[in-house]
Amino acid sequence: MTAATTAIQEISIAHSPDSDDAFMFYGLATNKVRVPGFKFTHTLTDIETLNHRAINEAFYDVTAISFHAYPYLQDNYTLMSCGGSVGEGYGPMIVAPRKLSLDDIKKTRIAVPGTLTTAYLTLKLFAPDVETVTVPFDKIIPAVVAGEFDAGLIIHEGQLTYANDGLIKLLDLGQWWREQTGLPLPLGGNAIRRSLGAETLLTTTNALRDSIQHALDNREEALTYAMQFARDLDPTLANRFVGMYVNERTLNYGEDGKEAIRKLLAMGYERGIIPHRANVDFVG
Repeated sequence: MTAATTAIQEISIAHSPDSDDAFMFYGLATNKVRVPGFKFTHTLTDIETLNHRAINEAFYDVTAISFHAYPYLQDNYTLMSCGGSVGEGYGPMIVAPRKLSLDDIKKTRIAVPGTLTTAYLTLKLFAPDVETVTVPFDKIIPAVVAGEFDAGLIIHEGQLTYANDGLIKLLDLGQWWREQTGLPLPLGGNAIRRSLGAETLLTTTNALRDSIQHALDNREEALTYAMQFARDLDPTLANRFVGMYVNERTLNYGEDGKEAIRKLLAMGYERGIIPHRANVDFVG
């Protein structure tokens, strides 16, 4: 090793074990996308755990988060301008074994995937007084089917599979949000630790954007990789799910996407759901 040899900077990345996140990070995780001087390590954990870990420890350099969690961790993290999951008139759904009116939903005990998820925030904007119980996201459909809850708030692949379990959709919160605001529903994004410094922030953000572009350009290979995280989806449904949440808007939120993030968090603050006013900023 010569004196000219520079140290490799390791960047820790954490995201949820979902087909859309796996697709997004395919280029970086498989070293198809490389950045001289940088090494990227990957940890896969469910989103609610990542939300809490980012708030309590600021543990990972880059972490997937629910946008709802951002105001709680904004001192330590800024948002990357790419890597978001945004619902274009679709998003988390309230499902049940039988039809309920919108008024009935508001009086129902609903299983939710975590109080820091954007799904929960949007539900509380729709029904401020609704009673909720936190259940791991992949246990919500079985719990509703078993009669433990009258309804469940579902995220991830469950949005495409709930009917297989005999459940019906009562309300799509992404559709409701669009009717209220005219905007897409920003669900989750990637946050990066401010302490890394401006140059590393930008280099890492660009690396993620390159990884997303690589997956979109090499869809078949990226989908094959992502299938191992597709939780019982067949390839056709997995392709559809990935297309819902990894697309042109994942490369760049666009002005309306950024406006939607600000509006969602501002409404959460104004209605007393979020105790901190969000100062939304982006890198890259």
